[in-house]
Parts: sequence; C-alpha cells; structure tokens
Amino acid sequence: MPELPEVETTRRGLAPHVEGRRVVHVTLRRPDLRWPIPPEVSNLLPGQRIEAVRRRAKYLLVDTAAGSALLHLGMSGSLRVLPADTPLRAHDHVDLALDSGRVLRFNDPRRFGCLLWQPVGETHELLAGLGPEPLSDAFDGDYLYRLSRGRRASVKTFLMDQAVVVGVGNIYAAEALFTAGISPLREAGKVSRERYRRLAEAVKAILGYAITRGGTTLRDFISPDGAPGYFEQELAVYGRDGQPCRACGRALRLSTVGQRASVWCPACQR
Repeated sequence: MPELPEVETTRRGLAPHVEGRRVVHVTLRRPDLRWPIPPEVSNLLPGQRIEAVRRRAKYLLVDTAAGSALLHLGMSGSLRVLPADTPLRAHDHVDLALDSGRVLRFNDPRRFGCLLWQPVGETHELLAGLGPEPLSDAFDGDYLYRLSRGRRASVKTFLMDQAVVVGVGNIYAAEALFTAGISPLREAGKVSRERYRRLAEAVKAILGYAITRGGTTLRDFISPDGAPGYFEQELAVYGRDGQPCRACGRALRLSTVGQRASVWCPACQR
C-alpha cells in the first residue's frame, strides 16, 4: 500500500496542474470504489474552483468552496492529470474534467481506494482522531516518550498506530527503528526519552528523504508522472531478511510484530 511519501509525491505532482482550475464536470464510471461514492461529488464539485490539494495522513483532499473530495489510493490506485482525449484504460473509474482541457483521472484496479466527501467546516470520520503529522513540529521525541509511558505493545506497533502519529507504515517504521538502533520487539513503555528523540529524528529524516526520492515502488505504485519511486533501492532492512546488515554484516532477522513482517538487525538494534 502506498505510504506517506508516495501520497505526498502524488500531491506534489498534482498540485501545479489542478490548483486554481475549475471542475467542469465529473464522470463516474462506477458508483463505488471501496465504499459508495457520495452524491455530493457529482452534485457539488462541478463549477467549483480547486483551491488546494492537501494531504492528511495517507489521504488527499481536493479543496473547494463547496467542500473537499477525499481520496485514498488504496493498494494500487493512481491519480494522473491527462489530456481530456486520452484513451481510457481498464479501471479508469473517475474523471474530474478541468477548465484547462485536462482531466484528473483516478485509476484503481483493486478498488481498495475511495472517493468520499468532506463538507466545509467538518472533519470526515476517517480523519477524526488521527495523531500529528510526522514532519510537523508537534511530533518529536518528548511527545513519543510521554505517550508511550505504560504501553506494553511493541515500539513498532506503537509507532504505526495512526492515533499516535499518522503515515508511518511498515516500511518506514522498520527503517526508522534501524536508524535509531531500537529493536522493533522492545516494549514501547521501556524505551528511554533519549532513544525516542533519536527515533523521532530518524522518522523525519527518512520520510523527508523518501519524498525527495519519489517514494518506494511497491506493487503498482507510480507517481503522477509515471516515474517509479527510487527509495526502495536504498532500504536498509525492509524486505532484506537473511541478508547481511549494511552496518555490521550480521544476518538480518525476520520477526512478526503486530501481525506484520519486521526485518531487523539483532546486533545493531537493542
């Protein structure tokens, strides 16, 4: 599933082409994706000017004065801005036709993505209760330390909890824990303030760098310009079980943490 860097890469690719443009009409080629597409998308979006394209966690919001279209790419979805006469491909489910003569097209082969609606002044239930953005000032080591006291869950499970911090999925949690030298198996409540400081810094650095590299190519993910992400080529531990640690040379170990595969170095991570 695309993680925060992939979604942010998509947002940055779309914004220059759609912000300030007016939606001429909406074409829905099916009534639902993961959930039914609400009627507001067809009834309220046409005629509206797109004020901004924002990201919250792994969701994209296309803001207008009438409300916001809320999109999630699911497992294999993609959003591209294309000439209006571009031939349709299989699974091209939604077009937002723009006054530029181009369309914002949503393709989703597995239909695990969504297109929903957030009214002005409201927060959609999918966004309610989310933790801070990991690249914001609200996320730091002190915050993690305070929230983790008394937590018996593993530190990796804790870090991937969207109520703690959004957008840190399996790939980037594994990489950040390696960089910080923390075992993913350690109880969250037993990690020191100083080690949480290093972990927060690692999360920020790794996510920021992954964004500059276009994200990590997994399965069907591609950025809006069709280019793959390149961060996968630089992963230290994720997907490398049994291979030598890039730091110490010891074989990396595969464990199951919170029902997710987790690769880590038993020598470098304690």
